[in-house]
Amino acid sequence: MFVVENELFMEIGIVIFFIIVFFIAFIKKDRKSFEISSEPKRGTRAERNLVSILKHSGIPEQTIFHDLYVKKHNGNFSQIDLVVATKVGIIVFEVHDYNGWIFGTGYQSQWLQILANGQKKYKFDNPIMQNNKHISDLRKTLKQFDNIPFYSIIVFYGDCIVKDVSFVPKGTFLVKPERVIEAMRIIIANNEPAQYTNKHEVVKVLQEAVNNGESPEVQWQHIENVRDMMGKDRIFG
Repeated sequence: MFVVENELFMEIGIVIFFIIVFFIAFIKKDRKSFEISSEPKRGTRAERNLVSILKHSGIPEQTIFHDLYVKKHNGNFSQIDLVVATKVGIIVFEVHDYNGWIFGTGYQSQWLQILANGQKKYKFDNPIMQNNKHISDLRKTLKQFDNIPFYSIIVFYGDCIVKDVSFVPKGTFLVKPERVIEAMRIIIANNEPAQYTNKHEVVKVLQEAVNNGESPEVQWQHIENVRDMMGKDRIFG
């Protein structure tokens, strides 16, 4: 009886061992695959989560470009959260992480965030306009982008509710992360294939923008440019 019990425990132990080994191997493989699309230290946690959602939904990794720094004609950089190249055009993502209720329109320069049952109110830049500016900056990097459609997806992470937002432009979507793929499918299903003249050129430009973000000098320059644009160092209270 004692021998039988020992054999049973050994068999259970072996099964548990192989389950643990398989689980560890799966986690390592998954993490390695994730790091191909997005370096662990690049972008925000929400952005990295979005990359993971796209990858696990079957979006080819080679079409996903995260944390881009697009060089503009004046030497400054435009920072873009995420870009996906698709057969119908370029999808540009703007990622935000908010709580509370969100109010705004497509044409207002600032939107409103309301917290604590209306006791706290904060203004923030219109994310639709922000992403349209990013799209404009990206379009200027390649001549063929003049004839390629661009689409905008604003992703709201956090415990927020898009309470009252109107006048959202055509080709623009506001979504929570769990509905990103749904928005992408709508874009792809309802638009004709884009007329790319040189796909390798498109990939090269997007990858170069990602590579720019690996440079501490580029990151610092972008921070300084934003600070100078806001002009806070020129305010003496």
